[in-house]
Amino acid sequence: MSSTYQVHSLKVGNRHIINNIYLIVDQVTRQAAVVDPAWEMSKIAGLIDSLEVDLTTILLTHSHDDHVNLVEPLVRRYNPQVYMSRQEIEYYRFTCSSLHALDDFSTIHLGMTSITCLLTPGHTAGSACYLLSDSLFAGDTIFIEGCGVCDSLGGDPEAMYESVQKVKTWVRPSVHVYPGHSFGRQPGRPMSELLQHNVYFHLDKKEQFVKFRMRHQQRQWSFQ
Repeated sequence: MSSTYQVHSLKVGNRHIINNIYLIVDQVTRQAAVVDPAWEMSKIAGLIDSLEVDLTTILLTHSHDDHVNLVEPLVRRYNPQVYMSRQEIEYYRFTCSSLHALDDFSTIHLGMTSITCLLTPGHTAGSACYLLSDSLFAGDTIFIEGCGVCDSLGGDPEAMYESVQKVKTWVRPSVHVYPGHSFGRQPGRPMSELLQHNVYFHLDKKEQFVKFRMRHQQRQWSFQ
C-alpha cells in the first residue's frame, strides 16, 4: 500500500442493502476523504473522529441513494468539498452542497495524495471510479466477483463493456480494488485476482458481454 495514504473500510447497511464505505487518510496532512457515504452516520462520524482526521473531501462514484444519502449531514458537520463526474451530475440533475464536477481523468489532491477520476459509465450514465497509486474505488462499476447491473435509468451494458476494458487498460494488476458492495470476497483484493477470476474481464467481445450481462436478471445479486 502507498506510504502517502491509508484506507479504512466500513460495512454499513439498511435492511437488505449492505454497502462498503471507505475513508482515505493522507498520512502527511491527516486530511481525509470518504467514498460514497450512506446509511450509518454514527459509524462514519465515529471513525473520522476516532482517527482525529480532517474530512475535507467526499468522493461519489454515482448518484444512487445508497451511495449519497449521508452527503448533506456530513457537509453540515465537517464542511468537506464533494466530487462527482460531470456526466452523472448533468444526466440525473444531481445537486448537493459544495458539489464539484469532475471530467474523465481529472485529478484532485487529498493532501499529498493524488486522486484521478476515471469515467466508467454502464451502471449509471456517469459512473466513475477513483484511482490512487495503489487503490481503485470502483463503486458499482466492478465488484471483486462481477460488475454492476445495467438496467436502471441511464444504465447501458455496451458502456459497461467499454468501462471494463478501460479498467483493464489503466489499472495495474497490483492495485487493490475497493467496490461499493461485496458478494463473498472481501474488498481490497488485487486487480490481478479480478483479471483471473472475474468473468466480465474474460468477455472480450462486446456482443458476448452484453448478452451475458443482460441475461435474465436476478436483481437481489447485482453482480450476476
